[in-house]
Amino acid sequence: MRNTSVSKENLLSTEKPSKAIINLAVPATLALLAKAVYNIVDTAYIGMLGDDTALAAVGVTLPLLLIMVSVENIFAAGAAVIAGRQLGASDKDGANRTVTTIIGFSVFVGIALCVLGIAFMEPLLRAFGASDAVLPQAKDYAFWMFIAALFNLPTQSMNCAARAESSVKISSIAVVVGAALNVILDPVFMFSWGFNMGVEGASLATTVSQCVTFIILLFFYLSGRSIIKIKPKYFKLSGKFIWAVISIGIPTAVIQICLAVATSLTNIAAKPLSDADLIIAAYGVVQRLILIGCYVVMGFMQGYQPVAAYAFGAKNNERFHDCVRFAIKGALLLTVIVAAVYIALAQPLISLFNRNPTVIEFGKWLLISQVALYPAFGLCYMMTITYQTIGSAKMGLFLSLIRQGIFYVPFILILPKLLGVTGIYFSQPAADALTIIICLFLIKPMKRMASVNMRGDSK
Repeated sequence: MRNTSVSKENLLSTEKPSKAIINLAVPATLALLAKAVYNIVDTAYIGMLGDDTALAAVGVTLPLLLIMVSVENIFAAGAAVIAGRQLGASDKDGANRTVTTIIGFSVFVGIALCVLGIAFMEPLLRAFGASDAVLPQAKDYAFWMFIAALFNLPTQSMNCAARAESSVKISSIAVVVGAALNVILDPVFMFSWGFNMGVEGASLATTVSQCVTFIILLFFYLSGRSIIKIKPKYFKLSGKFIWAVISIGIPTAVIQICLAVATSLTNIAAKPLSDADLIIAAYGVVQRLILIGCYVVMGFMQGYQPVAAYAFGAKNNERFHDCVRFAIKGALLLTVIVAAVYIALAQPLISLFNRNPTVIEFGKWLLISQVALYPAFGLCYMMTITYQTIGSAKMGLFLSLIRQGIFYVPFILILPKLLGVTGIYFSQPAADALTIIICLFLIKPMKRMASVNMRGDSK
C-alpha cells in the first residue's frame, strides 16, 4: 500500500513531465471516451426508432446535460486543483479535507439540481428550443437526466480526486464499466422486445449505468486504497473554502455553460428556418460527435493538470513550464487530428445516426463548420486550465467565456437572420478565428504570471 502511494507521487513529482502527462492522460482519455458512449449510444439507438422527432427531442436536452456537467465541473475541477497543490506541498490532511468536503457538498447540490430541474423542466426545455411536437419526448428523456444528478455530482468529484493523486486506473474502470452497461441496457429498455420505453428508456439506461459508476468509485475510497482519504472527520464546510473551490472551478464550468447557451441559441436560430426540426435533429447528432473531440482534449488536459498543479504547489518552476510547453503542443496536435477525421468522414458519421438525406446534408456541413478551426478549442481550454492552476481565476474565467460566449453569441444571433442556415455554418469558424488571436496574445503573460506566483512575489 505504501509502495503504491510512493509510486503515484513519484509520477507527479519526478517522472519526465511529458511521460507523466501521457501516463495519466491515456487512461483519462479512454475513460472520457467511454463516457461519450453514453451520448453516442443513446443517439444511435434513438436513430433506430426511425423517428426524427425523437432525435430532435434528445437534441434539445443537450443544453440541460451541458449545464449539469458544468455544475459538476465547478466543484470537481476546483477540488482537483487545490488537492493537487496540497499534495505537491506535502499537505495530505489538507487534500483529505478538500476532497471529503467537496464530495459531501456535491451530494446536497445534486439533490437541489434534481428537485429544481424536475420542477422547471417544461419551461427549461421550451427555452432551449423544444417545439410542441418535440416537448413530450424531451420531457421523458430529461426526467431521468435530473435523477442522475443525485450521484453524478459526487461521482465527478471522486473522479477528479482520483486524478489529483494519479489514481486514474480506478477512474477509468468505473467509467468504462458504466459505459459498457449502458450499451447493453439501452436496447433492453427502449425496444418492443424489452420494456418498450422508447426515448425514456434510453435515458433510464444511462442513469442506471451512471449509478453503477458512482458505486464503484465510492467503494474504492471507502476501502482505504486511495492516497486521499474520505472520512467524516475531514468534512469541514465553510463559505471561504467553497468560494476558493468555486473561483477555481468556474472557468471550466463556464466553458460547458457557454456551450449549452450556444447550443440553445443555435436551436432557436434554426426554428424560423424551413426544415427547422430536421436542422435541430442534425445539430443534436453533431454536438454529440463534437463531445467526442472535446473529451479527447479534456482527457489530455486531465493528464496535464495534476502534474502541473503538483509542480506549481512544489514551486518547481522548470518542471511546471515543461508541462506547459508539452500541453500546448499536445492540445494543438490533438485538435488538428480530430478536425481532420471529422472533415474527412462527416457524411458517413452523420448517416450512422439518421438515414434522412436532408438531416445528413445539414449534419455534414454543421460538423465540418464546427471543427474547421478546432485548434481554437484546444488552445483556449489548455490556457483556461493553466490559469486555474496558477491561481488566476479571473483570467481563466475570461478565456472560458470567449469562444462559445463572447464571440459565438453575436454571430449566431446575427448571421442566420442574414444568411439562413449558411449563417449557422459560419458562426463557429468566425468565433474560433477570434479566439485563436486572443489566446496567442495571452500565452507569454500566462507563463510570466506562473513564474511570479511560484516565487511568491504575487498572489
